[in-house]
Amino acid sequence: MRKNLQTGGQLRPVDLARAHGLSTQAVRNYEAAGILPAAERTSHGYRTYTPLHAQALHAFLALVPGHGHQTATAIMQAINQDATEDALRLIDESHVQLLEDRRTLQAVEAALGDLEPAPQERGEMFVGPLARRLGVRPATLRKWERAGLVQPRRDPLTGYRVYSAADVRDALLAHQLRRGGYLLEQVAPLIAQVRSAGGIAPLESTLRDWHARIADRSRAMLTGAAALDAYLNCRPAAPRDRPSAPHHRLVDHGSDSATQ
Repeated sequence: MRKNLQTGGQLRPVDLARAHGLSTQAVRNYEAAGILPAAERTSHGYRTYTPLHAQALHAFLALVPGHGHQTATAIMQAINQDATEDALRLIDESHVQLLEDRRTLQAVEAALGDLEPAPQERGEMFVGPLARRLGVRPATLRKWERAGLVQPRRDPLTGYRVYSAADVRDALLAHQLRRGGYLLEQVAPLIAQVRSAGGIAPLESTLRDWHARIADRSRAMLTGAAALDAYLNCRPAAPRDRPSAPHHRLVDHGSDSATQ
């Protein structure tokens, strides 16, 4: 059941600002960016908002923790332009990214299960083959070396970098941590601790924090979805939002949008 909040009373910019802990300029900026619907103006040119604008602002602020400011902005812009399907696609993409982050964390934990010093008989690698194994450029490995993530030795005859089995282990772990969103300056001390300790204990607190951040983002997405759904129910039905007549309706028996 949709509720029309456009006629539910007038609000000043300061009313929206105070209710959400913002400045009046921030409210005006959100309107200019399309996060809020366009406001009506009084005869003197002052903006007047309605409870619908308050609902839009609440939805946007609820979306930000789970989706980030840029994606939350794009979602609200699409909704206010009656492009609801575009907004839902953006939400789906955020959920896909969150799932990938979970899988990356699982991969890191799996990699940590085999962090004991590797025997030398398992072989050594040059920079090219190792880069191909990781799916990165050789320049990336050299950057990691400068940051202390890996410490390959130099072949005395050719001067080429030679990565021992332990170096390969460190590179694999560094790659997983980078995929998890950690900065080089965060990864380097972790790798150094693992290198010296020869075990996973130094990373246990990091993994707990990583789990907590993913869980917090997942919960934030639920909160944002509820607030956005409430806003959608309050908006006047646009032509694109209304269901088609039964004889014109297309039934999708198998969408592949989740893989896009």
